[in-house]
Amino acid sequence: MLRPIVAGLDGSRESIAAADWAAREALRRGLPLRLVHAWEGLPEDDSDAELPELKAPQYHARRVLRAAVERLNERYPQLYIAAEQVRRQPAPALLAEAENAELLVIGSQGLGGIGGFMAGSVAMATVAHVESPVVLVRAEETAADERLPDGSRTESPRTPYRDIAVAVDIGGSCDEILDFAFRAAQLRQAPLRAVHAWHVPLTRPMPGTEERALIRTEAERELAALLEPWRAKYPDVPVRENLHEGRPAHVLVRAANGAGLLVVGHRRRRAAAGSYTGTVAHALIHHVIRPVALVPHD
Repeated sequence: MLRPIVAGLDGSRESIAAADWAAREALRRGLPLRLVHAWEGLPEDDSDAELPELKAPQYHARRVLRAAVERLNERYPQLYIAAEQVRRQPAPALLAEAENAELLVIGSQGLGGIGGFMAGSVAMATVAHVESPVVLVRAEETAADERLPDGSRTESPRTPYRDIAVAVDIGGSCDEILDFAFRAAQLRQAPLRAVHAWHVPLTRPMPGTEERALIRTEAERELAALLEPWRAKYPDVPVRENLHEGRPAHVLVRAANGAGLLVVGHRRRRAAAGSYTGTVAHALIHHVIRPVALVPHD
């Protein structure tokens, strides 16, 4: 059974853009799309709410899903789309949906309010605990933004895709991250840009120019060795290696400029409580305007 691409909807501009991005990704992967709106105040069945204060939110939830399905059916008639209202708090609902999803897609800055998926702690809790890759999409993201500008310097649906940037930690586990990034590039017939941030450890005295060059050369060698088996697995994906001196969060925010998608890993969080995502993921969520794919790893 095919695992769907799941998009969370809360009626915000961000979630609408996320659903549209998810639809395009589902088409690229040959997968169905599942749209989900979660609100714990929904009735237990499909009947109308009895309390007056619940009727408006229930109507809003139905309208959000109906409008999204109609819009996406019109834009992507060849795509199979399912939609469901879930009687549950948004964060637990998204985490449950992600368990059976190939990919979870949500807006990166929701409006909040009833059912708002990306209202502060809901967003961070989802990203921190999700076990599947999750893509965060801004409200301004469109299909044209995924591609390079044409001769008139405007985005065009007929130009090549922008490259896929992936953050590579040569000292950590990267297999799941690199596999996601290479596949994303392959699906788009786009080049891959492997970004590594290197810096001199704070525990060491300030090195001279020659020693700094040696540190960079060693980082280049290790990055090339790490990427070698992935180049062999995806021979049709052009790969460019980018090394920058600096802290990962700063380097990756800059690296995301011009990319169609930034792929970065974050460690799986085993604790049941809390919503800590790590400094790098936190910086990307708040400062990168392009879609960001967060891939969990051990």
